[in-house]
Amino acid sequence: MKKIAALSLTLLLGSSLTFGSVYAFSDLEEGQATAVLTLKERGIVSGFDNEHFVPRGKISYAQSVQMIVKGLDLNLDHLRFIKQPLASDSYSNISNDAWYADAFIIAHYHNLDIPKDVNPNTTITREQFGNLLVKALETKGQFPLVKMYIPIKDEDQLNVDYQGTIQRLLLYKITALDGNGKFNPKSELTRGEAATWLYNAIRVLEAHVQKPPQVEEVTVSVEKVTDDVNKVTLSRGIKPNPGYGISIDSIQFESGGQAIVKYSLIEPQPDMMYAQVMTEAKAETYVSSKYTVKAEASGLK
Repeated sequence: MKKIAALSLTLLLGSSLTFGSVYAFSDLEEGQATAVLTLKERGIVSGFDNEHFVPRGKISYAQSVQMIVKGLDLNLDHLRFIKQPLASDSYSNISNDAWYADAFIIAHYHNLDIPKDVNPNTTITREQFGNLLVKALETKGQFPLVKMYIPIKDEDQLNVDYQGTIQRLLLYKITALDGNGKFNPKSELTRGEAATWLYNAIRVLEAHVQKPPQVEEVTVSVEKVTDDVNKVTLSRGIKPNPGYGISIDSIQFESGGQAIVKYSLIEPQPDMMYAQVMTEAKAETYVSSKYTVKAEASGLK
């Protein structure tokens, strides 16, 4: 028995929805910017070029599985195998060397209800993506859910096997019905919708799963101002937008001649729109030249 090696390397290959850059997109539709740019910063989605995300473009089944597996951090770390699992063990139309093969293997072992004969190159529908997304989300735990029924005007068009997951998709507020009370289950999902739904699912997950404290390197530089005073700069390096920062909380002066600068990291607010400009996240303070300086984290804001 041996533990399977992490199947993450090829998840980073082949999809136009995988890598991000530091630039904003000029073609995002209203209400999609925060979702797309947040996922882009996390390396989950990218555009066709630096300026165009093409939010109305279609998304394939393979890209969808890749996106969901990566965005919700699904893996096989908790499983042990006698032999390395292959995509061809579970799917008839997916080659073992396809860029999306590992994502489908992970999806299979998380019971995401993907047909054995799925065509990975076909465009995915709204009901198919919604079903996969909810099933993937619910592998991460149990989430508070209001027990109610949401009337869907075109429910008769829903795949009967998806009715429960689509109800939960709406109750989790991952998406909503259109102005006519319809879900349009058979319509092809767009790239902008896929990014927005995934972003909302990640927010549901992060709202109910406590993360360990963030660890990040912060550098300290000391610059002489006068013979008696030094300027101390704390920096966490270049970040993709000005939402990242550092707050200096206090300075503790120790009897041994050391000044401990306590700081907190500031993260971008999820509902804020930031200019996508590379910015150094830093903070400055002044300390007597009689002290040597050390920085210590006091928390995360």
